[in-house]
Amino acid sequence: MATCPECDAEIEVDEFDVDKGDQLSCPECGSNLEVVGVSPIELDIALDDDDDDDDDADEKEDAEDEDEDDDEKEDEDLEE
Repeated sequence: MATCPECDAEIEVDEFDVDKGDQLSCPECGSNLEVVGVSPIELDIALDDDDDDDDDADEKEDAEDEDEDDDEKEDEDLEE
């Protein structure tokens, strides 16, 4: 048995079926959890790697927007 760090629900996890770093979700609150210890089973809230990918995409879009702004300024300068 392990305890969800988010809602304190008891989660049935067999220590022989999981390895450190495995991820699972809490059946009570739905939180993504990571196995951080196996004997005894310890769970922690998993960091979402997907969020990092979204941040990278946002940064790329911001950089593209800045490039477009620079191009518009250059066009205005040429017209003068």
